[in-house]
Amino acid sequence: MTVDRRLVVFLVFSASFLSLEAQDLTTKLVGLDHQLSSDNTGVLAVDADALAFFKNNEFDGEQATGYTLPGFWLQPRLSYQPLDNVRLEAGFHAAVYDGANKYPCFAYHDIARWKGDQYQSGAHILPFLRAQAQLGSVTFVLGNIYGGANHGVVEPLMNAEINLTQDPEMGFQILVDRPRYHLDAWINWQSFIFRADTHQEAFTVGISQRIALNAPEKPLAFYIPIDILFQHRGGEIDSTDTGVQTLDNAALGLGLRWNAGGKFFNGLTAETLVLYSWQQVGHLWPFDKGLGGGLTLSGDFLNQVRLFATTVWAHNFCPFYGSPFFSTFSTETGRDLSSVFTSHIGAEWSHTFAKGYVLGAKLDTYLCAPSHESLTNNFTFGVFLRCSPHILIKRFTP
Repeated sequence: MTVDRRLVVFLVFSASFLSLEAQDLTTKLVGLDHQLSSDNTGVLAVDADALAFFKNNEFDGEQATGYTLPGFWLQPRLSYQPLDNVRLEAGFHAAVYDGANKYPCFAYHDIARWKGDQYQSGAHILPFLRAQAQLGSVTFVLGNIYGGANHGVVEPLMNAEINLTQDPEMGFQILVDRPRYHLDAWINWQSFIFRADTHQEAFTVGISQRIALNAPEKPLAFYIPIDILFQHRGGEIDSTDTGVQTLDNAALGLGLRWNAGGKFFNGLTAETLVLYSWQQVGHLWPFDKGLGGGLTLSGDFLNQVRLFATTVWAHNFCPFYGSPFFSTFSTETGRDLSSVFTSHIGAEWSHTFAKGYVLGAKLDTYLCAPSHESLTNNFTFGVFLRCSPHILIKRFTP
């Protein structure tokens, strides 16, 4: 039986599982509520999001190089909601890695080729500016958008670690919230260029949809996840010799959430996915088209503990924001691994002190079997603390 036939059998078998995402540790640590409330009309306040983290990555094999992320990021913002459906925010984002004394000015996730040699001392600091308007079930966001884990993109396409490493996303975002439908469409403009700049223009376009097949509060809740990502590098006034690059990722799946509601066992989530990658233009990857399939199972206990297992088979597949262990392109050597079979198994724990105050820990193991290679065991462990104070300055009345 060929590999392609095995994939078909795997997808047909796993199609009996359907998925609804429960709130995982990443969402608790960095998730934000974008809905505007009339209760906050006329309110001037200081909102701050702070995340302290220590994450150690011990990697084996050639898919990725191990490293440690000890650090802290802070986003203090002055917010004002002059109307029921309009809010403005202004502040800054600062990131610090323990032991570092200077930081490149570029966005940290795979953007080293896009910006030059400028450095900041002490901390990596960027302005934070957001304008938001809400019309019924549709929300428009300009400036700093609700990015990272807030997009809800499936795990094989977006690694949770980007919430620790990438710059806050900036651009334009449309959010649609209906009882059985959610849409997040955005453009993250990562690299702006002027004439004669020595880096490329770069941006990512994303569309994430969740279609509920029945009411989410049902004991068995079914839905369909659809995620599409495009990344473009180039620009009409690009003066580099890199050339235009356009990369695409997509995921389509079915899912089920069993809302058990017990004090000990809270629920079970199952998800099956078909994955696709396409190098539309350029030569960043050694292959142009790739295919994969994934199955995820997770159980929630005591409202604090989640055990999970994700299995992905991929052939010539590369997620540009996903974990390198779901990719057939080695980030360490640049070699084409052709195909890979990866099981991601782990556990996470969290304790919520109050809304926006969460202590959490997570252990991940990636068991990888690249084609023609021996099995490798890669593991990560992290401890995290989120603090998000809200300080009321003044409430203005009409």
